[in-house]
Amino acid sequence: MLRTRVLSALVLIPVTAGVAYLGGWPFAAAIMLAAGLAVWELYALLGKAGQSACRPLGLAMIAAWIVGAAQPAWSAWTDLALTLLVMAALVWHMFQKERPTPGSDFIATAAGALYLGWLASRFVALRALPDGLWWLALALISTWITDSGAYFVGRRWGRRKLAPRLSPKKTWEGGVGGWVIGVALTPLVAWLMGLPPLHGLGIGIVAATLAPFGDLAESMFKRQVGVKDSGALIPGHGGMFDRIDSLLFVVPAAYYYVLLLV
Repeated sequence: MLRTRVLSALVLIPVTAGVAYLGGWPFAAAIMLAAGLAVWELYALLGKAGQSACRPLGLAMIAAWIVGAAQPAWSAWTDLALTLLVMAALVWHMFQKERPTPGSDFIATAAGALYLGWLASRFVALRALPDGLWWLALALISTWITDSGAYFVGRRWGRRKLAPRLSPKKTWEGGVGGWVIGVALTPLVAWLMGLPPLHGLGIGIVAATLAPFGDLAESMFKRQVGVKDSGALIPGHGGMFDRIDSLLFVVPAAYYYVLLLV
């Protein structure tokens, strides 16, 4: 499994780096694709729990959020689109006569789109900031360092379960180890990138603290329906949702950190 994960990462990292370097609409399109695949997987999980989301309307909401982030001048139009899409979702679900729970089905549609769409749109917003490429790269690398540190420390020394109801393999030892490694190494990565190491420390603390919660948030849905992975899209990593779960917490927080403090 570790070998498969590494081989998949060797493919994913250049692709991710390439679209991040391009920025603009290519990057926005890549984020839209990733968020769309992830919400499709999330809706499938919710389906196993008995909810029936309207996937086309959820995908359209995600597209509107990401387009708004990619082109702020269009914000009035994307806000209008989101307003109409929310209304359309309500109307759609109220007329699904065969469904016994139209209200909770609507919540599944809207909440899934909000979760993946709004948070994913912050990836685009971060990339658009001055030096956004480097801040985005730092947030991604810091998250991967934290996750990798937690994985290897947990495998070697993990004993006490962190959240057994949500993630039976995560341990306190792995969580603490990942946090320490992420916080310690991110300032060095920032310095190598030409970014202020002090702010690198800040991003490291943000990433190391929030990444586990992003992971557990996705696990909450998976464990509710008794599945290990959200999909099988990426060998060794599961689905797209599995791959970006931690980043959905880290990158938005990094965006606001840079926006407000840098």
